Amino acid sequence: MLGTVANEPPTELVDIVDDDDHVVATVPRAEMRAGRLQHRAVSIAVLGSDGRLLVHRRADTKDVWPGMWDIAAGGVVAAGEGYDDAARRELAEELGIVAHQLVHLGTGRYADEAVAMIGRGYLTVHDGPFTFTDGEIAEVRWVDRADLAALMAAEVFVPDNVTLLLPLLDLP
Repeated sequence: MLGTVANEPPTELVDIVDDDDHVVATVPRAEMRAGRLQHRAVSIAVLGSDGRLLVHRRADTKDVWPGMWDIAAGGVVAAGEGYDDAARRELAEELGIVAHQLVHLGTGRYADEAVAMIGRGYLTVHDGPFTFTDGEIAEVRWVDRADLAALMAAEVFVPDNVTLLLPLLDLP
């Protein structure tokens, strides 16, 4: 959801939630980040039909965890948006995927020095094609369990998805 002020670009609004996932405020995204306010987020693991996982390196321009590797597409749920709608929007924005089936894997809370969120994890199967038009993804790879372990040993990964989503995935 976007708010506008005369002569200024639209501002992305985010719902701030309590520990029971009830909305307690709606603020601009920048305020949410600056205050490390608890918000909603989605993560969507993309598996190929062969069971391999699509991983990507985040663009260096991201507002949190720039340049890190990630096991899922996803992002912040906009104010007034539902989790399922946010997951579909994020897949379309980041990967150019129209998800016909999203499998809900679980919900959890994550907090560190950068973020505080309630996250919902999903899974979808898609072999491609992909389009990377929003500039949020710098590089992608298909990995199996061994490839992922090797990449995780060599590179830094986004911590929320490693903590919340990775344990829910069954990779070959």
